[in-house]
Amino acid sequence: MGAAALSRRDLEQQGSSCYFSPPVFDNMLEKIGPPIVTLLFKLIGALPLPTLQRLGRFFGWLAWCLPGSYKESAKRNLQQAFPESDPRMLRAAMMSVGQLMFEMPFWWTRRNESALDATLQCDNWQQFDEALRLEKGVILLSPHVGCFELLGPIFGARYPATVLFRPPRMVWLSDWIVKMRSRRQLTMAPANQSGVRTLVKTLLRGRIIGILPDQVPPDGEGVWAPFFGKPAYTMTLVQRLQHLSGAPIFVLAAERKAVGKGYTLHYKRLDAPLPNEPEAAATIINQEMEAMIRKMPEQYLWGYNRYRQPKIKVVKTNGNY
Repeated sequence: MGAAALSRRDLEQQGSSCYFSPPVFDNMLEKIGPPIVTLLFKLIGALPLPTLQRLGRFFGWLAWCLPGSYKESAKRNLQQAFPESDPRMLRAAMMSVGQLMFEMPFWWTRRNESALDATLQCDNWQQFDEALRLEKGVILLSPHVGCFELLGPIFGARYPATVLFRPPRMVWLSDWIVKMRSRRQLTMAPANQSGVRTLVKTLLRGRIIGILPDQVPPDGEGVWAPFFGKPAYTMTLVQRLQHLSGAPIFVLAAERKAVGKGYTLHYKRLDAPLPNEPEAAATIINQEMEAMIRKMPEQYLWGYNRYRQPKIKVVKTNGNY
């Protein structure tokens, strides 16, 4: 018994000296994480876009062939929205996800704004100019469909804009994302109180904001509204921002064409302001998201758990939770 206890103590002491404590590991990761990830993204992003899209299609096809939780979630949500869908539609959706993942390093590391117009086809930029002349700002809404990562750089190349994003838990990773995605006229705003204040200021200055409203907000910041025939917790932020500013709303998406053929911008300006009732406004937003997704259903991120329960916010008061 004594020898066994001694051996256990020795092992515990050795273990404590061999492994990094969480603060030490976090500090080390904070220092080496950004340069490593930046180098990786620059190496991948240096490849031609058609090459990256082909690589993405291959790895997406591989994910479709293999079992996985994302694949099962995508299958379930796709069948909810399109009961008549078959395995080929799911395969195309998984390959589209792979393309998006490989496109991200390309768009995050490129700073040549003049080349963007040659990549995306839009038949009427004048409508956005006209909306901005109202001096009430403009709200751009896009579902997670097509190459939504391209929308920020595209609009930031033409207009001063602010885009809302959900920051990861690791502070260094959040700071890195902001650095990589920001542009000369493009500002990233985190999805918190500080970010919402930034959105309000941007609209009151008569500028553009971008939001992807098809993600689940924290508890208390949304209402339940149908999304492809099933209740989904939907943010009320868009309605509140429009009522505050009077800004017109555009729903848009960048549809990915064949490999190496660029993208097409689909858009729709909402004719009427959103209703005062949050549930009615959320229903209209979800209907518009559905309509845009139906234009390119194979390019939506069906694996996202759109129908989950919202997370309960933890409020800190007087130093306690």
